[in-house]
Amino acid sequence: MRLVELLIPKQKREAVEETLKDEDIAFTLVEEGSRDEPSVVITFPLPAPAVESVLDELRDVGIDEDSYTVILEAETVVSEKYDALEERYAQNTARISREELQAQAKDLTPRFSTYLVMTVMSVVVATAGLLLDSPAVVVGSMVIAPLIGPALGASVGTVINDRALFRRGIKLQAIGLGIGVVTAAAFAFVARTTGLVSPMIEIFEISEIQGRLSPDILSLVIAVGAGVAGAWTLTAGTSAALVGVMIAAALVPPLGVVGIGIAWGLPNVALAAGVLVLVNILVINITSLAVLWYKGYRPENWFQQDEARVSTKKRAVVLVVTIVALSVILGGVTYDTYRTGMYEEDVTSDVAAVLDSPEYADLTLIDVTIEYTDPVPPRQPERVVVTVGYPVGTDPPQVAEALQSRESIHTESAIRLPTGSLVEPQRPEVVVYYREEG
Repeated sequence: MRLVELLIPKQKREAVEETLKDEDIAFTLVEEGSRDEPSVVITFPLPAPAVESVLDELRDVGIDEDSYTVILEAETVVSEKYDALEERYAQNTARISREELQAQAKDLTPRFSTYLVMTVMSVVVATAGLLLDSPAVVVGSMVIAPLIGPALGASVGTVINDRALFRRGIKLQAIGLGIGVVTAAAFAFVARTTGLVSPMIEIFEISEIQGRLSPDILSLVIAVGAGVAGAWTLTAGTSAALVGVMIAAALVPPLGVVGIGIAWGLPNVALAAGVLVLVNILVINITSLAVLWYKGYRPENWFQQDEARVSTKKRAVVLVVTIVALSVILGGVTYDTYRTGMYEEDVTSDVAAVLDSPEYADLTLIDVTIEYTDPVPPRQPERVVVTVGYPVGTDPPQVAEALQSRESIHTESAIRLPTGSLVEPQRPEVVVYYREEG
């Protein structure tokens, strides 16, 4: 529930009183004597879904949009009229008013200096967490990231035609991504060159980094959920702190991986994580924009509504086209994941079938591991490592040659383009390790 306070010219008092009485809204009125122009302060309680429509009615009778207006959250209202009003508006979409939405979107974006410092620190912490392979530290970096404000501010500015809010949201998002990449690369380079991390560290074996090297279609679920939840929480007038962590989860760790890829001179790593960052931030913007439009937020003036509708459609089209273009890469990664998964399943089944034959009856299959030429898709297997067990005191039969000749080991060319295959066919080397078993 909300408590609305308006300062209005005294000559418009009668029109405002009549409007509120028609809506059966209880109100109090106090004459304001401290101003040169005779004015009155009128205060009345409203259910949150009723605020926007009632203010629109008051503006229809001449209350200017720039008039002094305060909207407060009220804990309790004891009034029969209010109960009836709440019941009447219960069928409306549960959302805060356009004015509250605009104010909250602005409040979510901190001052530039604060935004800059918090972005830098969140990326530094995320990069450190990635290099340490520490999920707890990576999660901690998401908590301090201030990225929710610009993302939602741009969408709010679009639907209500607040150009300043839109431009600020876009600018801060761009600055955040740029500063994030530079910070992550600089910190990772310092960590590498000053011995903060072991010179023997293997980037591709860090699980927190591996998860960001193969961005597939499923990765979009995080961004979609973050955008929808962020916009929905904002329109409900509830705390967006937890949603801010979710939005940061889609952006901050991949930014750290981009920086690590640059510092280690691995362009494929930086490119893969960079695509994930771009797709995620675009999806967050388009989904939050869609939720706000679905919730019915529009500019107050009808002549601005057409302008807002056109600009919203244009920006939505640009976002969708860009997302589709980048999703081609995600689709290729998804296909590569499926292709290599099927290959690993076929090879494992075939190795088990060979070892089930009578001549290898003394061997027990322990593990099959596929090593790839490149950890970043598209990739082809380079080595098939088979670990088998054999009884103590026996001479195990050699199985490597038999496995090497199997047709399942051979890989076909992958991702064919008009100019040729992106990944050429290959027959990986088969390596067998023997382990005595008592």
